[in-house]
Amino acid sequence: MDSIKETADQKYLTVSELNWYVKQKFDRDPYLRQVFLQGEISNFRYRRNGHQYFSIKDDNAKINVVMFKGDFDKVQFMPEEGMKVYISGRVSSYEPQGSYQFYAKTMEPAGLGALYERLRQLQEKLAKEGLFNQDHKRPLPRFPDKIAVVTSPSGAVIHDIMVTANRRFPHAEIDLYPAQVQGEGAAPSLVAAMQQIAARGSEYDVMIIGRGGGSLEDLWAFNEEAVVRQVYQMPMPVISSVGHETDTTLCDLAADCRAATPTAAAEMATPDRGEIFAWVNQEQARLLNLINGAIRDRKQALSRLENSYIMREPQRLYEQKAMQADQASQALVRQMELLLNNRRQRLELTGQKLYNQSPALKIKQLEQTNNFLAKNLRQQMDRLLEQKKSVFGGLVQQLNDFSPLKTLSRGYSYTTDEEGTVLTSVSQLQTGEKIKLHLADGIASAAIIEVKEKDHGREE
Repeated sequence: MDSIKETADQKYLTVSELNWYVKQKFDRDPYLRQVFLQGEISNFRYRRNGHQYFSIKDDNAKINVVMFKGDFDKVQFMPEEGMKVYISGRVSSYEPQGSYQFYAKTMEPAGLGALYERLRQLQEKLAKEGLFNQDHKRPLPRFPDKIAVVTSPSGAVIHDIMVTANRRFPHAEIDLYPAQVQGEGAAPSLVAAMQQIAARGSEYDVMIIGRGGGSLEDLWAFNEEAVVRQVYQMPMPVISSVGHETDTTLCDLAADCRAATPTAAAEMATPDRGEIFAWVNQEQARLLNLINGAIRDRKQALSRLENSYIMREPQRLYEQKAMQADQASQALVRQMELLLNNRRQRLELTGQKLYNQSPALKIKQLEQTNNFLAKNLRQQMDRLLEQKKSVFGGLVQQLNDFSPLKTLSRGYSYTTDEEGTVLTSVSQLQTGEKIKLHLADGIASAAIIEVKEKDHGREE
């Protein structure tokens, strides 16, 4: 019971709390914040779009390594299984699993073999992109006017190139674009010089880039990817002369031509003056032979022409042409006659159309139409008038039948006062008032003697 109580008084940690505590120990340890490690790569599987996970080992131990994408993108070579490397970074714990691992920030191949491995990988990469294809190689100009040279201004390279070019072809103008050819900053310096030349590309017929011999490290600037790509992109043919004859750089592979020495580069870029004179003499002789041959051929043709029957009887030159001219004249006459007949027929047809469309003919036709319409109108009006007379007579008869005068003729009359107002009721009359009686054949005046009004059949 006492042991259980003592245990109950203790604080138990969770796994998360313990892992967090261990991680804090790793992260706060100054000796583990920046560690430089060497070893052999193990279990490396390249992940194209993510972080890289692998191990570094020696003969007795290994440690898991994580290299995040942003750091791995800066690595200048592709890691491979078993490759010895130098890495730097920090050691920390991965809390969810409670394991510690190495977080790498940089990675470099170990030893001189690493440089060769890096060179091999870059060469394979650029070859796949076609930077070394023979199809891209351009021929050198035969007679260059201006040559651009990228090299150190103080080395023997520019001296050898100038001496050789002036001896072989003094006409060519040589411009030096100085650049650093070794050490840190050499690659950017070489690229900047070539970019200046490219900006004035139309001025130069060919470019030479080179330096003297040296170790792989000394020549490494000419293996840098930026330098090789710039050589490939130059607008004029490029001659590369880097190192000795046994040295080969990626710059040599990307150039249009490779020269073993600066002197050989100048000889490639310029024609030999003696060779030019020999070529000019050869071309002059060939041209003279062509001219003499052409003159000889023309003389033979003239001789054949002088001895031909045409020259003996020159009238034959124009007999056939005269016959052709006569035939053409006859054909022209026939064509003119045919054309005139066609024009005459068209003129007659046009005249007939004009006659049919003449105002006099139109007026005559309109007069005939007008007379016909007038006659037809009179006939229609006469028939209509007779119809209206008949209808009018019937209406008159109906009016007579219903006329008040007709009624008056049967013994009826109507009465008005002195002003002509028709009287229709005894209420309008007064005793002694004068009235007028309208009969069928006249009017009679009378006076009212007595007024009697009917009321329900009884007189008052």
